[in-house]
Amino acid sequence: MILKPSPLKRALFFIFFDILISLGTLFLAYNLRFNFSVDGTYLDHFFLVFSILLFLKIGSIAYFNLYEVSWRFFSLSDLKKIIYAHLITYPLMMGIYYMVPEYFGTFPRSVLIIDFSLSILFLGFFRILKRLILENDSNKDLQKTLVIGANVFSQSIIKERNDYFVASVVDDDEHIIGTYFSNMKIETIKNLSQIVTDKNIDSVIIAKAFEIDKLNEIYQQLIECGIIDIRLISLTNKEATLKNLTIEDLLARNPKDLDTKKIAEFIKDKVVLITGAGGSIGSEISRQCQMFGAKKLILVDNSEYNLYSITEELTNIETVAVMQSVVDKERLEHTFKLHKPDIVIHAAAYKHVPLVESNIEEAIVNNVLGTKNVINISIKYKVQKFVMISTDKAVRPTNVMGTTKRICELYAQNSNGNGTDIVAVRFGNVLGSSGSVIPKFRSQIEQGGPITVTHPDITRYFMLINEACELVLQAGAIGTGGEIFILDMGEPVKIVDLAKKMCELSGKSDIKIKFSGLRPGEKLYEELLIDESDAKTEYESITVASPSRYEIEKLNRDIDELLTCKDKLQKLKAIVPEFEHRLN
Repeated sequence: MILKPSPLKRALFFIFFDILISLGTLFLAYNLRFNFSVDGTYLDHFFLVFSILLFLKIGSIAYFNLYEVSWRFFSLSDLKKIIYAHLITYPLMMGIYYMVPEYFGTFPRSVLIIDFSLSILFLGFFRILKRLILENDSNKDLQKTLVIGANVFSQSIIKERNDYFVASVVDDDEHIIGTYFSNMKIETIKNLSQIVTDKNIDSVIIAKAFEIDKLNEIYQQLIECGIIDIRLISLTNKEATLKNLTIEDLLARNPKDLDTKKIAEFIKDKVVLITGAGGSIGSEISRQCQMFGAKKLILVDNSEYNLYSITEELTNIETVAVMQSVVDKERLEHTFKLHKPDIVIHAAAYKHVPLVESNIEEAIVNNVLGTKNVINISIKYKVQKFVMISTDKAVRPTNVMGTTKRICELYAQNSNGNGTDIVAVRFGNVLGSSGSVIPKFRSQIEQGGPITVTHPDITRYFMLINEACELVLQAGAIGTGGEIFILDMGEPVKIVDLAKKMCELSGKSDIKIKFSGLRPGEKLYEELLIDESDAKTEYESITVASPSRYEIEKLNRDIDELLTCKDKLQKLKAIVPEFEHRLN
């Protein structure tokens, strides 16, 4: 029990040795000053000097909380604090001496300069001593780690963390390959597989940002070498932290032409109304609007919990939580009249394909009538810009959800805005959303499997939620009315490959994958364009679909009939001829 570590014992331990070391360094400083032949008269006030110096030194070290640092985790930043403590201690000591020199007799002041250096040297060395011993003795027990990327982040891993034994550093920068980095020669990443094999690497830390294709290439090489412990540096709030490599990292698009200045100009000081504000897309849009300086957010959602959650999260902006459905035109109009939004972002919709197939009438009312209500009221109250969130499932739809969203696109594209710019933005699946396969697969992996995939050949487009929402706002900023913007989703991903990667990343490659068959309305491949279009914008990540003309009065009549007719599927087909319903 007496040997069990505690904060008090740690502090007393270091104070005891600081006293011994300080006594030794001061005595050595006297001897160095006088070439080891000190006249006794100079030592008359030795213990007075030592006592004052020790009091100031221990007080300064305690001020920087260094007595709370575990011996084995003493780092470079802690060594800097030792120096800061001495930079406080010794000037104070000199000040005391000059205030009352008569109390110090023939004390040689140059001793303080010598002791300053000796004290930093010995106190610092004592504190890193255990770490040096531990690193020497325990490197055999630690996993051999390969660091990819020679930079300040990897340097901090090598120098300040003793839970990794870094056996090698590689990089793809030809200018630094062959040079030395923290006493290790930087090797070329081209020999990655050979280095991992030759040096018996157990884990890898990726300390450099790579293009998505390159990151996937590195990942594939490591997996083939049997490495599943892969981590990377993540910058959160301008601080670098280590995190496990995730499927989101391997699928992230990271658009290069993100124009944050354009988005800020669009959002800053505006009153923004967001429908479906508590959903996956709506909540991220709300966060982005807060970040880009919106004046006020009107958050509309018919889910009490979702609305509460996003309202609690947005603490740096004025928010108004409105719990209502976009189907209720009268109450929705009251909201617009009361708050007078400048921008409306319409994210409210029923999106889950199988559920919509089971609730066709409800989906038509919510998606089609709800969108029509929001657009018409936006025009009536002279909203500057209306942005509708659409989906790749609206392209040659095979399900009711995609068809309702296609009708919404037609209504948005053919409405006369009368000063309101009405645009739609179409994109594929977003990673981590409530309807995404990612949370479902994670849950199945945690339970030991099997993972259920509908078909071995099914593919989908993916994008991170924050990336999609940033590009939605960017598209909204450049829209002038009538456009359907299409976000660059990269290459489609086979869902079965996604499942396999998630198993590999979790270290459970033996989990079985079960094919359950396509669900009603589901198709193997999603598309983003109806017709090939050369329409481009100033941004490579955003293109414009070719226009689809539909006389608005006829569309209004067709929508009215859709809401009242008995054969909903037949009427959907009449409005969207390319709709081919699949019951699978």
